[in-house]
Amino acid sequence: MTDTEEGRETADDLPESPAAEPAAGREAELEAEAAKLKDQLLRALAEQENIRRRAQREREEAVKYAAQRFATDLLSVADNLRRAIDSAPAAQAQDELTKTLLAGVAATERELIGAFEKHGVRRVDPAGEKFDHNLHQAMFELENTGKPAGTIVQVLAPGYLLQDRLLRAAMVGVAKGDGPAAEPAPESDKSEGGYQRLDTTA
Repeated sequence: MTDTEEGRETADDLPESPAAEPAAGREAELEAEAAKLKDQLLRALAEQENIRRRAQREREEAVKYAAQRFATDLLSVADNLRRAIDSAPAAQAQDELTKTLLAGVAATERELIGAFEKHGVRRVDPAGEKFDHNLHQAMFELENTGKPAGTIVQVLAPGYLLQDRLLRAAMVGVAKGDGPAAEPAPESDKSEGGYQRLDTTA
């Protein structure tokens, strides 16, 4: 065996350099740090997307329910127009001036209701319907109506919906129980488009 061959075998038999172990450890640390940074980036992107969606939803709701305060202020106007019409039925008007005045008040009410509907406000006039606590507020009970218990027999003031939210509950009188009880209205499920009450105290 030559000196060259002997030297080659000796070199092959030498243990691996100690510098290789720290290099491998450093590589593992870098990979772990990269994985951690990737996870943080994904979380940040997800949070950013959630913020974007929430902001978009809030903008849509702000547009959808923008008429809330204005419509609430006009409900009393609609009530007063209806009271004026009911206080003097057109059939009982004795002269043309009174008839013309009543026709004008009725036309004004129609215009107001039309403006309400244009902006997503709908009147709830539930006479003859089953009482639903999500939409109606019972003011009293009436006996001897001949109607099933829980039936609305008198509407003191209509309710109003703003889109899918309750702007004002209808104030009603309910039959006490001269006939078979009416089935209660199902509970509203807000997550499936059920009616929600608007805070009109602000």
